Amino acid sequence: METYRRRLRVEGVALAACGALATAAVLAFGPGATDGPASTAVQLVVVAMLMATFGVRSVRRALAGAEVYEDEVGSGEPTSTWTLAGIVAGLTLGFGFGAGWDAGLRVGGGCIIVGLAQALLFERIVAREERRTNQSFHRVPGSSLFTGTRLGAR
Repeated sequence: METYRRRLRVEGVALAACGALATAAVLAFGPGATDGPASTAVQLVVVAMLMATFGVRSVRRALAGAEVYEDEVGSGEPTSTWTLAGIVAGLTLGFGFGAGWDAGLRVGGGCIIVGLAQALLFERIVAREERRTNQSFHRVPGSSLFTGTRLGAR
């Protein structure tokens, strides 16, 4: 069973890679992808700031709310990478065709930032908590994008 830390690394790296591929494709094939560079830069900085504040707070809240289990908790299986690829592609194409390819570029760049935050920053927060508590954390049923991550500890 994979731990939550491993899930963060696997899913984060996959999301960042999908974002990088989307970004490269938009830059290569999207007319107007480099329009509004200041707007793109500002929006990506905002995404990074959100990950560093609300993202960190969300991870800490999930860790603090983890229920201790004696038996096996959660599957620990990462989200299939093809699912992430489909989401990134859908968002990039949707924004690219709908709002312009500079918006598609922001989607790809945002996915890179979110994926790296997950794989590098959030994973380290969980690692510190595992060392501090001598427990491992696992995602449990009931987690969702809208309700947040639910964790179990053992």
